[in-house]
Amino acid sequence: MASANSVEPAAAPLEEPAYLPATVQSAVKILVTGPFGVGKTTLVGSLSEIAPLRTEETMTAAGAGVDDLTWRTDKTTTTVALDFGRITLNPRLALYLFGTPGQQRFWPLWDDLSRGALGAIALVDTRRLEESFDVLGRLEEQRIPFAVAVNTFPGSPEHPEEALREALDLLPEVPILSCDARDRRNSYDLLIDFVAHLHSTAVLELQP
Repeated sequence: MASANSVEPAAAPLEEPAYLPATVQSAVKILVTGPFGVGKTTLVGSLSEIAPLRTEETMTAAGAGVDDLTWRTDKTTTTVALDFGRITLNPRLALYLFGTPGQQRFWPLWDDLSRGALGAIALVDTRRLEESFDVLGRLEEQRIPFAVAVNTFPGSPEHPEEALREALDLLPEVPILSCDARDRRNSYDLLIDFVAHLHSTAVLELQP
């Protein structure tokens, strides 16, 4: 297997190739998951080299009593099925990114989306860590390798890694990463770190 350090993008994120390069020999499914309003749609959009597929609907007054908008007063839409994006990681490997809905009422779709996923990036918001427990539990139950990615929001409290690990009850082998999902370069660095983790645990083979 090639060194994870040799991973380079075949094209910069968002330089939109209409089709996969002819050199691509394999494609890998990666979940982008987490609770409602944690930044999944934003992360997929930051990473995708094609126009991302989004299934967002405008939030209505009827949802106000169901979806907790604390810390999310400016949120006006929600994903009701999936977000989908693609990034060609190197000339031989493409990643398909599937963003999952955050609310429990959409979890039957979550089960379908997670089928065949090689790994998952689980976004968390340190202002509301307790909302991540159910998603992390489902990843563990389905034995999907994952990394926790702390998405930075204005005013988010910072915690030492060990405190976060304890609060989220994470196993030692689960990496804790950080990102600003709005920033393309920062999001790409997160993805590279996650792919390197999958490579180091022999989940993903990186072709030279």
